Amino acid sequence: MEIRLHCENCAKPLPNDSDEAMVCTFDCTFCRDCVNDVLENVCPNCGGGFEKRPTRPQHMLEKYPVRKDQVLKPVTENKFLEQYRNIDPRKR
Repeated sequence: MEIRLHCENCAKPLPNDSDEAMVCTFDCTFCRDCVNDVLENVCPNCGGGFEKRPTRPQHMLEKYPVRKDQVLKPVTENKFLEQYRNIDPRKR
């Protein structure tokens, strides 16, 4: 799993131990506020749903470091939102 340190939409910091980090199956990373209020639990990149990102154990960070560069793709259009907003993520 890739640990991204910022929300792709609003750039909010999401450190490894953040309770606010949400990911889709492809590791797209957004903060909980953007997932709930902007994306309505629909990933704008793949149409999947989000789950809380797990925390990488501290002793594994040296061997498997977090991603240092920032992925920032503010959502201006979510082509999947209308299609999937009312469908359970596990049934999309």
